[in-house]
Amino acid sequence: MAKNGSVGLDSLIATVPLACKALEDGKLAYWELGNEPDLYKTSAQGAVRPANWTEASYDAEWLNKTRTLKPVLAEACPDLADSYEFFGLSFAGVSNSLNPVTAWRDGIDVDQDIAQISIHNYIGGATQPGVTLQGTLMNHTSTVTSANKFLNVSNILRPYGLPFILGETNSLYNEGAPGLSNAFGAALWGIDFNLYCAANNVKRVHMHQGTSYRYQSWNPVDSNTTTKGTKAPYYGNIFVASMLRNLTTTNVTVSNIPRPSIYDAAYTAYVDSTLARVAVINMIEYNYTSSGTPSPRPSQNYTFEVPSGCETVGVQRLAANGSDAITGITFDGYSYNWELDDGNPVLLSNVTRGESLVVGMDGLVTVELPHSSAVILNLEYS
Repeated sequence: MAKNGSVGLDSLIATVPLACKALEDGKLAYWELGNEPDLYKTSAQGAVRPANWTEASYDAEWLNKTRTLKPVLAEACPDLADSYEFFGLSFAGVSNSLNPVTAWRDGIDVDQDIAQISIHNYIGGATQPGVTLQGTLMNHTSTVTSANKFLNVSNILRPYGLPFILGETNSLYNEGAPGLSNAFGAALWGIDFNLYCAANNVKRVHMHQGTSYRYQSWNPVDSNTTTKGTKAPYYGNIFVASMLRNLTTTNVTVSNIPRPSIYDAAYTAYVDSTLARVAVINMIEYNYTSSGTPSPRPSQNYTFEVPSGCETVGVQRLAANGSDAITGITFDGYSYNWELDDGNPVLLSNVTRGESLVVGMDGLVTVELPHSSAVILNLEYS
């Protein structure tokens, strides 16, 4: 969509048969027309729309192009024409040169072919002054402040009845920053961010990836800057998946538990209205590679009241040597390092797992958590 004029439209039309044939047989979820159009008239790479290009201008152009493409798709791939649906908006944020609420209310979905409302979000920039692991990523208040901007838009658009998603997101835009986005602390941030989204009705979160990007979960090939292998953020993904489990077969509800410190976060997962799991994230920075002999690693106790009938609690820990670690990470005793078994889970013999906590007569259970680590508590009912 960024290419304006007849040449850009002709090119777009010519690619439809090529794209749709490659995406037949169930490979396609939805189409997307235009990436981050709210930057088209302000982009640092060069403006591609005039300053007077408004939300109404964008809607008119979007509708014209989607209507033009539909018969082309129907001729080339008739099976896909019956499910002609889009991610809507795909804005870079909620406070750029186009307002997503205005664009929506001006009628972009008048043809009712938008399936999901998509917004992009980053908590900061890779080269932005003042960005730090503790102050920016390992900081629940920072995460909440960033997320609440798009959640405000989500709440305004909720009456329209469409799922709200993050079509692109990760820690720091411009591919992440070394020592921040590729460190274990970024995995802890990813847990906090994704569970906060789940607790606030964000239906999908697409974590942006790219070869040799600092914030990627894995690098599929060796490059001149990055080795092939599993990266620290991947372990945050595994943790979140273990907290949510299979959402297609169970009714899971996630809630955020308010905490007094900005350096920790906690979440509950209810299955069919029964408390099943509690996630706790300690984000107090522990830097084990700092110069000199590392100081003893502090820990903190967390106590929760559990429902009656819960007598024991199983423990799954996400651990590393410190928040600045980029290797040596495990979840529940398993490593996913490429070097061990091509990224498949390998149970390590030198990592504690299988812990079980006993619930007290007062219904309370306490878990000790080292600084810069996370845990899932699995409630076991009698």
